[in-house]
Amino acid sequence: MLRKTLGTLALSVMAAQVQAATEIQWWHAMGGELGEKVNEIADKFNASQDDYQVVPVFKGNYTETMTAAISAFRAKEQPHIVQVFEVGTATMMAAEGAVYPVYQLMEDTGQAFDPSDYLSTVTGYYTSNDGKMLSMPFNSSTPVLYYNKDALAKAGVEPPKTWEEMGEAGRKLLDAGYECGFTTGWQSWVQLENFSARHNVPFATENNGFAGLDTELAFNSPLHVKHVQQLADWQKEGIFSYGGRRSDSAPKFYSGECAMYMNSSASYAGVKNNAKGFEFGVAQLPNWGEAIQQPQNSIIGGATLWTLQGHDKDDYKGVARFYSFLSSPEIQADWHQFTGYLPITHAAADLTRKQGFYNQNPGTDVAITQMTSVEPTANSKGLRLGNFVQIRDIINEELENVWSGKDSAEAALNRAVERGNKLLRKFERQNG
Repeated sequence: MLRKTLGTLALSVMAAQVQAATEIQWWHAMGGELGEKVNEIADKFNASQDDYQVVPVFKGNYTETMTAAISAFRAKEQPHIVQVFEVGTATMMAAEGAVYPVYQLMEDTGQAFDPSDYLSTVTGYYTSNDGKMLSMPFNSSTPVLYYNKDALAKAGVEPPKTWEEMGEAGRKLLDAGYECGFTTGWQSWVQLENFSARHNVPFATENNGFAGLDTELAFNSPLHVKHVQQLADWQKEGIFSYGGRRSDSAPKFYSGECAMYMNSSASYAGVKNNAKGFEFGVAQLPNWGEAIQQPQNSIIGGATLWTLQGHDKDDYKGVARFYSFLSSPEIQADWHQFTGYLPITHAAADLTRKQGFYNQNPGTDVAITQMTSVEPTANSKGLRLGNFVQIRDIINEELENVWSGKDSAEAALNRAVERGNKLLRKFERQNG
């Protein structure tokens, strides 16, 4: 009887210890295999200590996740952590009293934290004007050029380094019997936002929005117009083929229809799994040689983790400990290698290199090289624009008018800037 009582007491103590773990809610937008990996990371953290229990909750796509978090905050039911895509940065910054900046969080909780450990081209997107990190980088990617090695060999061309070479290669590929030279995913992100960064020209004024809310769009410059008009002309020739607003063009590359494809470095796994019947390679994005000899770094996509205010002080010690765990070389290297997203720290990139991953998976280091070979400028640090999701929708509409032959590049980009600036003024009035 005594033994039974002691056993019951022991179970009660264990249950109390389990209940004592403070729950940390983490809302995210990672579905499928990525969602399973997120759960795995949380499980590893939970198993590494007994004080906190991170609970990942899938809330839909990026837009749905951010919207849900904002609504929850208004209802005072917000999570501790929410994953927000890069175009939501300005919105999060403008949410006064809602955000607990990561630099302040780590300082307040006494967690070791050195911003220089992180890739500057990643953190630059999410820092204040005086260089303080506002959110914790998690899944960051940048666009690269995927190419069909067999197709390029048949056409007798090397992977193009410049847009001038892209046109020449495209014609030779058509002559070799291919239906199109290249296609692109996420046309605003790749062909305007990253195009601007690579060529060191502003996408918008006020340091691309970093310096103030009174920014205006600037992607209708002569260089932007020339580039988009060239793509339109190449579309008529068959050198370029438009395939959709997001990653809808991927099947054109997978099937061998188009020999080259520009999209996220995080598309690597998809390309590897779906590009059947040919070998592929990865190269850096091309630049116009006549416009810039040494291109700047590309800029990132993906998302970061934002900490929301309104919870008990002790809860935030758990959030800070989780961020330290998440940033560890082992966790980041594993996430990077599994997903194709960039490693967010120098240590994770070094560990991945030492593990032989880049040698075994050629091309997976191209994105890191493209992001880190030069220091970012004001034009290549990133973008911080209000209502940016809606602005991208406008850009997509206007670019589609160009690809269909309805409008010239100049007319479409001028109209996109005009329409987008109205949304920027609306954001400025609401948050100024």
